[in-house]
Amino acid sequence: MQSLRFLTYGEPADVLRLEDAEAPTPKPGHIRVKVHACGLNPADWALCRGLFAQDLPRGVGLDVSGIVDAVGESVTDVTVGDRVLGAAEFRAYPTAGASDYAILHAWGIAPEGLDLVDAAALPMAIETGYRCIDLLGVTGGQTVLIYGAGSVIGFAAVQMALLRGARVIAAAGPSLAPKLHDLGAEVTAYGDGMGERVRGLAGGAPDLIFDGGPPSDALPALVEIAGGDGARVLTVGNHGPKAEALGVRNSWAPPRNDMLGAFAALAAEGKFYIPIARTYPLTEWRDAVVASLSGHAHGKLVLLPGA
Repeated sequence: MQSLRFLTYGEPADVLRLEDAEAPTPKPGHIRVKVHACGLNPADWALCRGLFAQDLPRGVGLDVSGIVDAVGESVTDVTVGDRVLGAAEFRAYPTAGASDYAILHAWGIAPEGLDLVDAAALPMAIETGYRCIDLLGVTGGQTVLIYGAGSVIGFAAVQMALLRGARVIAAAGPSLAPKLHDLGAEVTAYGDGMGERVRGLAGGAPDLIFDGGPPSDALPALVEIAGGDGARVLTVGNHGPKAEALGVRNSWAPPRNDMLGAFAALAAEGKFYIPIARTYPLTEWRDAVVASLSGHAHGKLVLLPGA
């Protein structure tokens, strides 16, 4: 099979190679899928640079949709031929999701009404977004600021907060602002005066704030918007001493892959989605890497191994 993987650590465009590899055999508790689509994430490039370093080669591509091809021992909830979406297992095998076949360690059924390309955009967004909104404690009637609402995680979190009955103020750039508005969020721009705009919309400090954007220096301003109460703020990308000093909460908690099937069902009903910026044949992986690293994809980038 063809697999996109790296044999040394470094910058993704330098170390990744599309090469022939042996199709992996699922270990107990895992399944193998024939990959229809593979969503890309910034975490893929972190793996190339040495995150969770271990023996090489290793693969990239953590979000997968496809058809179950084989099941490991003790797996009872899916069978060969089922449509699934899920999280590729990248630690125990020398390949991952950007391959003709991939091993999943967590999955949910992809309903027939959900296109498998759309399904590949969902797994990490669902897991991270739900975990963070749950940790933040969002409930109906609250006013929640989602900062970085145009990121994949932020876009998911906006919808999840709205589904819980919260009022959502979304801070985002212009590219996805119309889509966020259509979801039901009140959208405001970044930059000078954002704090005043947010407090004006909220009628004071928001009840809760989720920092769903990439690493930045936004936390002091977000704590100020929260009335100086860092405990109202949870961050997914700005962990560390500065966050701790401000009293900001982090997103560390057990994964919430148990929600994959539920949100896939919502997606099939048109009640949840992640915008897809572009799809690429697996052979055009380099273009996808460049687009992802630019930071201006404005949605999910998806590889299509079978194209």
